[in-house]
Amino acid sequence: MADSATHQRIDAVWRIECAKIVAGVARLTRDVGLAEECAQDALVAALEHWPADGLPDNAGAWLMATAKRRALDVLRHRQMSERKHGDLLLDLEALESHVEPDFVDALAERQADPIGDDLLRLIFIACHPVLNTDARLALTLRLLGGLTTDEIARAFLVPEPTVAQRIVRAKKALAAARVPFELPAAPALAERLASVLEVVYLIFNEGYTATRGDDWMRPALCDEALRLGRMLATLAPDAPEVLGLAALMELQASRTAARTDAQGDPVLLAAQDRARWDRLLIRRGLAALERAQALAAGRGEPLGPYALQASIAACHARAPSADATDWPAIAALYDALAQALPSPVVELNRAVAVAMAFGPAAGLEIVDRLAAEPRLAQYQWLPSVRGDLLEKLGRRAEARAEFERAAALAGNAREQALLRERARRLQD
Repeated sequence: MADSATHQRIDAVWRIECAKIVAGVARLTRDVGLAEECAQDALVAALEHWPADGLPDNAGAWLMATAKRRALDVLRHRQMSERKHGDLLLDLEALESHVEPDFVDALAERQADPIGDDLLRLIFIACHPVLNTDARLALTLRLLGGLTTDEIARAFLVPEPTVAQRIVRAKKALAAARVPFELPAAPALAERLASVLEVVYLIFNEGYTATRGDDWMRPALCDEALRLGRMLATLAPDAPEVLGLAALMELQASRTAARTDAQGDPVLLAAQDRARWDRLLIRRGLAALERAQALAAGRGEPLGPYALQASIAACHARAPSADATDWPAIAALYDALAQALPSPVVELNRAVAVAMAFGPAAGLEIVDRLAAEPRLAQYQWLPSVRGDLLEKLGRRAEARAEFERAAALAGNAREQALLRERARRLQD
């Protein structure tokens, strides 16, 4: 029992620290694949030592130091005859002699790196144009989001082997291209920004509603995505979509305390106690959204997808109760979002808004058109939404079957329980 509890604590620490470790080691080794291997070696070492020795006071620092030592061992056995390895060797020698290498790195980074954050730097590096967009996103989510290939596949609505291949090929492509592990110049940063924003938001989404495991949320991922989003907003304060993403995450995160009950079970939006919503996060989100809207209006540009989604979240944040929500406005925003970012998931969400604004039959008509969409074949929210609309229309037997189908597709234990309970209530 004690070992089981220790392993659970190790797993919790690993989920929080793994991305930082990969990013920190990658900065030293300039090799993403090696960095991930060294991080995994550090985890194995923790699993070997911590059950007997107990968790160290600073578990994250222990893992980082172990991973860096492993990197040093590997690189010692490599021939480093090329001049380009000179700077790396200095870092490694500093590490070996117990001189803090982060101080050495910081001196150089102050001159060339406006971020000074390993995680955000590695996101920009992994979003290098040598990789296509799908490969960039898959690799970055694996390395920095700590997501499994299965979780990434569900996020992209593609088969798991496809994601695994993308990740392997992306690592090889970065190594073959000898991508420098430093921030590119400003024009290249701008080119990669869209991919970086998408990665940060996908990390946030996995934290907000976990695809796997026993918990409804993974708060550490949400917090990390929020931190990265705030940094991006500081780096690009005049980019409407950067501000839109920051606003969206702040507004979504404001509901965190109300999204589960005392037992950790999900509480859906309509049933949430809005007094538990974080008013500070709402104010931050609304301020970022107002700035994004003003910038877009000043340039005569339409709102982008993140600012539109933030506008939808703002409608919920401003409503004092679920009944007071301006659903026609939300439906109109989803119409605009469907134009800016056409996807079956957006269309499914639009169906929910249309149903709330104009009745369940109107929403069901949209959902039924999505039934043949192959990308939603394993997406549990499609039968879940359909079940909800059928229940509101009094078609209880059909609704029950849809909730049961949704539960079978769901990977999260809390979500499965919620869907099965909804199906059970319709048995009478």
